Amino acid sequence: MSDAPQALSRLGQSLWLDNITRDLLDQGTLKHYIDQLSVTGLTSNPTIFDRAISHSSSYDQEIRRQLALGASGEDLFFKLAIQDLTRAADLFAKIFERTASVDGFVSLEVSPLLAYDAPASLAQARRLHAEANRPNLFIKIPGTQQCLPAIEEAIFSGVPVNVTLLFSADQYIAAADAYQKGLERRVAAGLSPDVRSVASLFVSRWDSAVADKVPVELRNTLGLAVGGQVYRAYRACLDSDRFQRLQNNGARPQRLLFASTGTKDKAASDTLYVSGLAAPNTINTMPEATLLAFADHGRLPDALASDGGPFGSVLAAHAKAGIDLAALSAQLQSDGAKGFVTSWNELLAAIEKKSRVLA
Repeated sequence: MSDAPQALSRLGQSLWLDNITRDLLDQGTLKHYIDQLSVTGLTSNPTIFDRAISHSSSYDQEIRRQLALGASGEDLFFKLAIQDLTRAADLFAKIFERTASVDGFVSLEVSPLLAYDAPASLAQARRLHAEANRPNLFIKIPGTQQCLPAIEEAIFSGVPVNVTLLFSADQYIAAADAYQKGLERRVAAGLSPDVRSVASLFVSRWDSAVADKVPVELRNTLGLAVGGQVYRAYRACLDSDRFQRLQNNGARPQRLLFASTGTKDKAASDTLYVSGLAAPNTINTMPEATLLAFADHGRLPDALASDGGPFGSVLAAHAKAGIDLAALSAQLQSDGAKGFVTSWNELLAAIEKKSRVLA
């Protein structure tokens, strides 16, 4: 086993698990990852819950109980998800306390059907956060242009937000602006601006999208380059006069989170997006297979340079190869939202099927 997870933690990057199942909780696996692999947080999404509930009998007893209580469909799903995530949040509670609420979070996503509906996203975010009743639980809201007002309003309301489905520096900057607007409104209202948030940049999907459109030498380089570009924007945001004023009033950074860090190309390193995006005061949330691979044979290079490293030449080479990066980032966000809707519908269909059988 490698000590790479511990080394990454010492560098200042948080390792989060991009997975949640009842078996992970019941069998003590998540606790093992916390104790032995330096895991300090957890993320979930509709695809993860679809796999967890559809392919396991671990939820059957609780589904039967909830059916007897009158729950069904989306309401039944959120009850199951909140049960899992509050248990996970409690496992991370000591980390949350030890880090003065910087780390130790879990995340629950609003319905993907609301990705372009700010009022409905906000209402559901408030309801889910109140129902979960855990200070270390983020509500995930997509960083679509339409949902930026929901992010701002949720932060103003004191709801911690994981801004998801970000793919570019422009999308990150818009999410950071929404976060800071929410904090500035809290300061103006005499409220504490200490409301936490992370901004989740999806990385590997860039390389999957261009794999058959660029020369061989450019394959599996675009995701890391975009990661470096967004990291530079993140550092610039933290250094800005605007955020420094907020910090002077008690605000904390909206931490940059690298998501979708499982390698899709079997010919590439299975820890490509972990070793290549090692950066202090950020988070890497990784699939279970990637976490175990990194723990087994991962190597930690030097930290990512504060200016994001030499990403400019890589982006320029892709543009020269005919890749419209701005158009592709918009397409990736749209495709990501559609993919989560598909998983959501499959999840609800699986719950409905199980409900009929178990009833």
